[in-house]
Amino acid sequence: MSANHIRNTRAMSASPRCGAGTRSGLACRAPAMRGKLRCRMHGGAPGSGAPWANRNARKHGTFTQERIAERRAIRTLLGEAGKLLMDLDRAPQERIKSSDTEGG
Repeated sequence: MSANHIRNTRAMSASPRCGAGTRSGLACRAPAMRGKLRCRMHGGAPGSGAPWANRNARKHGTFTQERIAERRAIRTLLGEAGKLLMDLDRAPQERIKSSDTEGG
């Protein structure tokens, strides 16, 4: 479309913009609702937004530094246990091979 199109968009482009930040870190470019600071998608419309005492936003601690370190330690221990089991599984076979070469 050219710059001289029929629709007059001056009022819309001059309207205040939403003050919310998007996930990409940029500002929301949607127009704010009349008399509000946010657009309809970021809480300006009636009934929008999270409910009071939102259980979905409750902190659970799964991604705290302490829990991440705990999971890493468990993975390390499981890896070491797996290596030990593999070594123990190989040990009887090595004993059989060494007894065959010694006896004959």
